[in-house]
Amino acid sequence: MRHLPPTSPTATPGEHDATQPQLPTRVLLVDDQPLIRAGFRALLEAEDDLRVVAEAADGREAVALARRHRPDIALVDIQMPGMDGIEATRLIAADESLSRVRVVILTNYGLDEHVFAALRAGASGFLVKDIEPEDLLRGIRLAARGEALLSPVATRALIDEFVARPPEAYPKAGPDVLTRREREVVRLVARGLSNDEIAAHMVISPTTAKTHVSRAMTKLAARDRAQLVVYAYESGLVSPRASRQ
Repeated sequence: MRHLPPTSPTATPGEHDATQPQLPTRVLLVDDQPLIRAGFRALLEAEDDLRVVAEAADGREAVALARRHRPDIALVDIQMPGMDGIEATRLIAADESLSRVRVVILTNYGLDEHVFAALRAGASGFLVKDIEPEDLLRGIRLAARGEALLSPVATRALIDEFVARPPEAYPKAGPDVLTRREREVVRLVARGLSNDEIAAHMVISPTTAKTHVSRAMTKLAARDRAQLVVYAYESGLVSPRASRQ
């Protein structure tokens, strides 16, 4: 199996230095089916800005390879023998040395209870395996920039999950750690709004909206926007039933 050397600690996905060529997004493929991995590898390596650094056949191997290669993105199948994608996501998200790794869950079924558990565990979003190739590539690039792969449709489905059952646990940090503006921004993120849409809604610049989102993520120790969505409903900052109206 071909492995590439670990990325430099100073390299940041999506960050561009005018004095140096932009580094490709480094991807770890995790799926127990070799044919699936081969198909994804062929698709990704046809792109100049994407590079597969390693492949894993189960969650345990995925965690070990993530620690070895420090990829930008880990594409992780949710259901595998041995350690599944949910537990692998939990271990990657809990490892401070892997804070730059964005886990994107691969599933056959869309947003079901397994994907919901993976989002709780720290996944940045999910993609279905029968997705169109161009949408898969776009999704990887979005995740590499730190954006959550939660469309408005997916966000509504996530809200439905909170309506259907009570949260399993509440976050340690309460909404009072946020400023009034930051609480408003988190509510809008939970409704599935982009930074540009938040800016328009609040009559502020997109840069200011992005700053509010980033500060809220820092205060709440959220890895990305997907975690802000989960936080908003688990903390009671947003009412699921009110949000669906």
